[in-house]
Amino acid sequence: MRRAERLFQLVNILRNRRGALTARYLSELLEVSERTIYRDVQALSLSGVPVEGEAGVGYRIHRHFQLPPLMFDRDEVESLLLGARMIRAWGDKQMSSAASSALQKILAVLPDELRDLDADVSIQVPNYGDNEALTAHSKTIRQAVRLQHSIVVNYQRADGEHSARTLLPLGLVFWGKVWTMIAWCTLRDDYREFRLDRIKDLVETDKVFTTHKTCSLNHFLSTVRDNCDDNK
Repeated sequence: MRRAERLFQLVNILRNRRGALTARYLSELLEVSERTIYRDVQALSLSGVPVEGEAGVGYRIHRHFQLPPLMFDRDEVESLLLGARMIRAWGDKQMSSAASSALQKILAVLPDELRDLDADVSIQVPNYGDNEALTAHSKTIRQAVRLQHSIVVNYQRADGEHSARTLLPLGLVFWGKVWTMIAWCTLRDDYREFRLDRIKDLVETDKVFTTHKTCSLNHFLSTVRDNCDDNK
């Protein structure tokens, strides 16, 4: 990665995080040494970027700091197009509409030779399933995850039996064929996965929950990865 690209990524990473980030975390994320991060932060400060640093805490940039607009290259536009097509094919209606709207805003500011990529149909993401069933309750679940509200679901298991559960929704995961909600089940006091197309009814409550190191989507995914590594 060229230094200019790394500096740009560093600015965006710091702008998009609310808390301070340590040099070690940034070095691991950008795959460089901590010494390189120190030099990069100094270069940004000298160029006028308001990087704030505190010993033992880390670095941050005020979220309202704005970078001048940069132009996308061909590979970046193709990646955005593919991502938007994937969301339109596999996301719920709100996500699909938002992806289309965002993409049109991006295409509007591109030069003609890149804007025409929208007409390229050489990379497609077909969906031949029942998309409404696959994304059932997705909008409500995403809101509950964002607000950290517990939910009550009526769920039909694979054997056809129904069960009522109170859940702490942690996130949504798309496994390539189905969407599943990852949640903390208050009945089992553990993680559970729930296919969206098997949720018969769902109610969002106003009860707020908090995540922690052993109750979060990232922790769940890390346990899945560790189990996969153990089974190799």
